[in-house]
Amino acid sequence: MKLSSCIHQFFGQYLPRIKGCGSNTIKAYRDAFSLFLPFARDALGTPIDSLQVEQLTPELIVKFLGCLEEERGNVARTRNHRLAAIKSLAKMILFMHPDMRDVAARILAIPKKRSHRKIIGFLHQDGILAVLGSVDLRSAQGFRDYTLLSLLFDSGARAGEVAALDLDFFDPQKKTLAILGKGGRFRMINLWPKTTDLLCRYIEKYRIAPHPLYSNRLFLNQRGKELTRHGIYRLCRKYLEKVLPAKRLKDLNPAHSFRHSCAVNMLLAGHPISDIKNRLGHDSVQSTTVYLHLDLGHRQQIQKKFITYTQSLLNQDDKIDELIDWENREEILNWLDSL
Repeated sequence: MKLSSCIHQFFGQYLPRIKGCGSNTIKAYRDAFSLFLPFARDALGTPIDSLQVEQLTPELIVKFLGCLEEERGNVARTRNHRLAAIKSLAKMILFMHPDMRDVAARILAIPKKRSHRKIIGFLHQDGILAVLGSVDLRSAQGFRDYTLLSLLFDSGARAGEVAALDLDFFDPQKKTLAILGKGGRFRMINLWPKTTDLLCRYIEKYRIAPHPLYSNRLFLNQRGKELTRHGIYRLCRKYLEKVLPAKRLKDLNPAHSFRHSCAVNMLLAGHPISDIKNRLGHDSVQSTTVYLHLDLGHRQQIQKKFITYTQSLLNQDDKIDELIDWENREEILNWLDSL
């Protein structure tokens, strides 16, 4: 059986229709096979269109994985991601072509390589307040950034999930937000009063005119188009660099650090691990239990201060008061200029 036919079936039918995989998963698997197929061609001396499923031996695959580490400098975690893509193909072969079960079984038996778990980089509440305090609110972009950073911490959402938010995902009356997570699954979360107020004010006054193709997107860039997850990554890094030393930044993923910080804040506030799992949208509670191993000092004074911040409304926020004062001053000056 030709491997190329199997690949077409894998990406055209199995992943999107049978498994219902999201676009990000499909793109990641596509990247894996974009690397593997040329490697198999060169290693076997066979054109890609002539490769056979029977040639997918554990020896070839292990050699490919070793090449990723030695020649491309990939870490074990990336190596395991590539292996997962090939194993997913093997699962399809086992399901749709049972006569090839021996080939599939040998691939599925290839073990993952053990890797060091990355340090969970997060900010305590005082760090979050410092980041928010570094935002200049005297522009539409600044207010958007302030709102987005607050939402990242409150919701624990991934950067890609925030980038994909539509206006109708937000219900200001119920103070809820629907988040489209991995695998095309929605989860509904309750927002803090402060975050709800910020979103309402941003939508009403500071959201710029959208490009027609992105009229329903919640967060927009300066061109009126959707803000991408890479744009959110750069935005987070910009403000983290303002308040954190370079050495501290090495342990943080700029956007994901807000997600970790949300989980830690919930843990300090006494929420059960199941609530944290549901808010973050984890598939398994095992992914959430990693936070239980952190050495968290109970900073009661900071915790009390932050609870006050999250429950407050905009008219109780010194930062917003500064913005309102500045806006009023600008309006008066503009009026005087018009006389």
